[in-house]
Amino acid sequence: MSAAARTLTCVDTTLQDPLVGQVLDGRYRVEARIAVGGMATVYRAVDTRLDRVLALKVMHPALAADGAFVERFIREAKSVARLAHPNVVQVFDQGADGSYVYLAMEYIAGCTLRDVLRERGALQPRAALDILEPVLAALGAAHRAGFVHRDMKPENVLIGDDGRVKVADFGLVRSVDTVTSTTGAVLGTVAYLAPEQIEQPGAADPRVDVYACGVVLYEMLTGEKPHDGDSPAIVLYKHLHDDVPPPSAVVPGLPLALDELVAVATARTPGLRPPDAVALLGEAREAHGALSEEQLDALPPQAVSAGHDIAEDRTSVIPRSLTVPRPLPIDGDDEAAVHRTSRFHSPPPLPPRRRFARPRRGVLALVTALLLVLGVGAGVWYINSGQFTKVPAVLTQKEAEARKRLEAAGLKVGKVDHRHSDTVKRGTVLDTDPRPGARIRKHDAVTLTLSDGPEMVKVPDVRGSRLDKAEASLKEGGLEPGLVTEEFSDDVDRGAVIGTDPEAGVQRRAGAAVSLVVSKGSPVDVPDVTGDDLNDARTELQEAGLKVRIAAQQVDSEFDKGKVAAQTPKEGGRLAVGGTVTLTLSKGPEMVEVPDVVGASVDDATSLLEQSGFEVKEDRGLLGLFGDTVKKQSVTAGDTAPKGSTITITIR
Repeated sequence: MSAAARTLTCVDTTLQDPLVGQVLDGRYRVEARIAVGGMATVYRAVDTRLDRVLALKVMHPALAADGAFVERFIREAKSVARLAHPNVVQVFDQGADGSYVYLAMEYIAGCTLRDVLRERGALQPRAALDILEPVLAALGAAHRAGFVHRDMKPENVLIGDDGRVKVADFGLVRSVDTVTSTTGAVLGTVAYLAPEQIEQPGAADPRVDVYACGVVLYEMLTGEKPHDGDSPAIVLYKHLHDDVPPPSAVVPGLPLALDELVAVATARTPGLRPPDAVALLGEAREAHGALSEEQLDALPPQAVSAGHDIAEDRTSVIPRSLTVPRPLPIDGDDEAAVHRTSRFHSPPPLPPRRRFARPRRGVLALVTALLLVLGVGAGVWYINSGQFTKVPAVLTQKEAEARKRLEAAGLKVGKVDHRHSDTVKRGTVLDTDPRPGARIRKHDAVTLTLSDGPEMVKVPDVRGSRLDKAEASLKEGGLEPGLVTEEFSDDVDRGAVIGTDPEAGVQRRAGAAVSLVVSKGSPVDVPDVTGDDLNDARTELQEAGLKVRIAAQQVDSEFDKGKVAAQTPKEGGRLAVGGTVTLTLSKGPEMVEVPDVVGASVDDATSLLEQSGFEVKEDRGLLGLFGDTVKKQSVTAGDTAPKGSTITITIR
């Protein structure tokens, strides 16, 4: 990495948090909060077992109740653990402590690329490429290992104090060959989503990471995102319909090679992009080598967008009910145009100019008349063109405001449709027909589609149903089965549903997860059978409605051989009817040789006997009240006695 990238100033994002100071899983002491994302919060912590600093990524408790999110979170640990690459943040451990589900990861002292862009705005081309190349190297390793990141953005690029660049947060990672279900939702960050992620959620390949890296490069070179808008719907619409503009349109003077690199990475047609990050890395290095030192070190303008909402850059679940109009089909000519514009091919050279002889006066008169005719025709064309206008952008506007804008453009509102949306506010415009920007005759009607807000469904009453039937009922009602827990119940049969969270009848958004509580059956207090004969113990447990399992190994104990030495669960434990109690049988007491303590002082004799595993009892009588020497022991030295038994010493 060059000095330009190493000297980037980073911002401290440490904040206080209620979790700070706690010890998770009896091992990880949380010291400070580093960052908050859409799915989890990242903390600096200390592994008290290995005495090392690490980053602890803790899923938001609200999401921990959703089994699908927990599964995805755990999948991150397993996926990244397979990637051994110096530019990938290493994952050490994964676990849960109560409602906290966490990943223990490598701690990078430094900041994120987002911090750098927030402070510096646009970067020099050298710094931008020095950051992009290790990012592509990390993603290339993931792509060649069969994984797609799916959420590349500046927040997930870490820059260490030593200049190292690492890619983090593989929380949406998935196998290239795995078809996943996202319940009709788009997962990711709207500013960096490839068009195919919007149109076909879950069907992502390495080229979505290539697209996101092209957007990140554009942002590093210009200090702003290529597509913005007042709502996620507008940004998604632009991803589908608008090409990413060349960075030189915002920062004049940027080399053509950088424009071409952004264009090829962000082509809206996936087939026009490099197939993976390895291929894009090759093109990035080629572009890097084609630039002069002056071009690499050119100072950009500070183009930080004022009032940028960092929350927009969080990983989001964007429901498919946020309908984005599909782009018009591409015919052969349009596809060729995409090729030309995506790679910024130079226009064909102009034909050489011909020399003409000076025209005669008669010819001039003819030309003048012709121009007058053309002028009249142009006037007719102008009058006709004045009959047309463009549909104004009214997405996310209230109906009244949308009507005013349409009327101001010489249009009227025709049909008004309604559709549910999880992200567009109720009563505001979700879509128009024709689409915004379309050319339309004045006074024609535009169809408005208004948002009815999120679709709400009632949680069905599945109490008493078997788990599989309860889960099917939830899906039929437009909800998703969530976390399943078990509890004892005297009223509900084992394996049947006790209740749900939220409760039956509560309104929830369609597609929301509902937790299920399943009955373990009536509780049984486990009786104490230690010291009993095996047959007696078995009978007592079976009469209580429990099953018996005999442990394979026997142990030394104070009980005679063949009796029950230990049980699991112990006395006072609770099991459901039909639960199993494991019994460990005794091999009998362990026999220990008794040491010779006659003639020793009381203290020395007591210490020696206790070290051998015996209990000690003193017998002083009247003659031994003031004595300090052992005159006799109850078991002769050299004989054996059960470990734990009592040896009496007589003192005179």
